[in-house]
Amino acid sequence: MHTDICVGFAPQAEIARRFPIDGEVASISQIKSGHINETYLVTTHNGSRYILQWINRYVFPNVEAIMQNMSAISAFLREHHKGKMAMISYMDTLDGHNYYDDGKGGAWRLYRFVPDSICLQRAETAEDFYQSARGFGCFQYALREFPAEQLAETIERFHDTPDRYRKFREAIEADEYGRLREVRAEVDFALEREERACRLQKLREEGELPIRATHNDTKINNVLLDKDSRQALCVIDLDTVMPGLSAHDFGDAIRFGASTAAEDETDLNKVSLDLDYFRAFTRGFLESCPSLTDREVSVLAQGAYAMTMECGIRFLTDYLMGDKYFAIDREKHNLDRCRTQFMLAKDMESKWDEMEKVVAEEYERVKTKVSAKA
Repeated sequence: MHTDICVGFAPQAEIARRFPIDGEVASISQIKSGHINETYLVTTHNGSRYILQWINRYVFPNVEAIMQNMSAISAFLREHHKGKMAMISYMDTLDGHNYYDDGKGGAWRLYRFVPDSICLQRAETAEDFYQSARGFGCFQYALREFPAEQLAETIERFHDTPDRYRKFREAIEADEYGRLREVRAEVDFALEREERACRLQKLREEGELPIRATHNDTKINNVLLDKDSRQALCVIDLDTVMPGLSAHDFGDAIRFGASTAAEDETDLNKVSLDLDYFRAFTRGFLESCPSLTDREVSVLAQGAYAMTMECGIRFLTDYLMGDKYFAIDREKHNLDRCRTQFMLAKDMESKWDEMEKVVAEEYERVKTKVSAKA
């Protein structure tokens, strides 16, 4: 969704002029997408288009680390993957910095708009979801030899589920806003599933899963599709590219894209896991990322469950803390988000055997295809 902004009074226009854009700013519209940063489409009088983003420093206090990670990833992709993965082109400011500090606590970056592309907020078909899987799978495959240990953690312990539970307990104990009494059922639900939700992190700590350069925000709106063919073009928004697990990327995409309802749906009867979409994404991800080990594949379903529970407790923690992290549009918005995640996790529990069967079937299909080519 786009919201037009009056250019004559927009600070975003002045900020855009801090970068070497081609022409004078003619229009600005805000792109309502995501919970963290603010994104704007800037168009100049000669038709050039750019994406201008405000980086939320409450969430990302170390902007320098974000931009350094992006620079390292972009350089690696340009050198080793000279096709579509290197299409996003971030621009330095006129004085040579990779972002603009407005002196008021705001950090801004700008990159060229990718022409003939579309950005979906939700998959309109299973094929769209399959293509998003190919985008994220190709991204991870392209970075299979990238030294993940060189990446800074832009959000410390981002997918450390036990640590999320620790912060959750702190929020429960503090109950700063007196909201605990209304969420007792949600708190009990989360605590009863703590061991299961944390299994993936335990495997990571035990060294059973390789650490990779992962995107960590694999919603479909972070993949650009060709507007005509609807095939994946490239991955965007690399703020959270950090050392992580393949199952995290797979799982976050599933918990957002394979749900039958919006992330903040209030009618929980509408919330369930779409197994057709689950299969479509699994197929696309495995086809485009053949570097995954057998052990990594075996925990993909667990990744979907872990990410769903983790996001649920993050929304609930933020609600208990007064909605400081995620942007909200209404009262109890984060509580609604929490409840959809917990309902989805509960549905995954009922479909667990089917989920694991899908992963096994799709992995076998990909291996058979590879063997036939050999």
